[in-house]
Amino acid sequence: MDIYLWKIVCVLCALLLNARGSLSQLDVCGQPPLNTKIVGGENAVAGSWPWQVSFQFSGSHFCGGSLINQNWVLSAAHCFQSYAADSITILLGMQSLEGSNANKQERSTSNIIIHQGYDHNTNDNDIALVQLSSSVAFGDYVLPVCLPESNSSFPGGTNAWVTGWGRIGSSVNLPSPKTLQEVEVPIVNNSNCANDYGAGSITDNMMCAGLAQGGKDSCQGDSGGPLVVKVNGAWVQAGIVSFGKGCALPNFPGVYTRVSQYQDWINSMISSNQTGFAKVTNSGYRSNSGFPNLLFLILSFSIIPFLLSNF
Repeated sequence: MDIYLWKIVCVLCALLLNARGSLSQLDVCGQPPLNTKIVGGENAVAGSWPWQVSFQFSGSHFCGGSLINQNWVLSAAHCFQSYAADSITILLGMQSLEGSNANKQERSTSNIIIHQGYDHNTNDNDIALVQLSSSVAFGDYVLPVCLPESNSSFPGGTNAWVTGWGRIGSSVNLPSPKTLQEVEVPIVNNSNCANDYGAGSITDNMMCAGLAQGGKDSCQGDSGGPLVVKVNGAWVQAGIVSFGKGCALPNFPGVYTRVSQYQDWINSMISSNQTGFAKVTNSGYRSNSGFPNLLFLILSFSIIPFLLSNF
């Protein structure tokens, strides 16, 4: 084999390895093996939501988040206005915040990236990325969630789940042992939500979910946590708990950051081991952003023998 052919083979092998790496998140994201509710919710079974994260300051939970790869957590920008990165502890694999958690993984925070367009007055662009001090180990109780590609669609009426350790009423703290709560709420289209909150209050970067009659909602302490939808067997994070008027009030659904608006921003902030993005449409069809790499993988295995036979 001459040096020219050897270089071609080396380049193709490197590209194949890169393709494999880009597929790794989609291989595991959003598929908790133990998955079978928050105001009006109920206790979650251990391992049901293995991407759920608790952010803690001085041993106390203050916000939620979602694991999106082995090194990064997605959350809300407003969670980190009063905390320095080196003062925050990140807990994963937790069912209850009190007592023993055999599956707990604990990390410190090495970096917090708040979206440059975040506006604390309007709550627009309420999104942040938090980097772990070291990689977590994936297992039944710690796995990443899938994220929606740009232009993914979550129409009104779609059932979604929100999880967290926040209050279970406007002034009612989650009782001991503070078990993770889960609740199912329908997505509310933005025009209806804007009618409730007022013109200009709900931007394209937001989405809403809740019951017209109230009674089920996220609340204080759930901020930054995930709103997820199951699509063709995988859980995709549609929203991030952002804000609302009270908790579970009639005609005031919870407002969430629309994650699909931020694919480019997330990818620009995470340079390696990028997250698994899935395309979600009204029909529920799901295709992943790793498909071009998979196609390249197939073509590469086909072209290598061709190259060898022609040198």
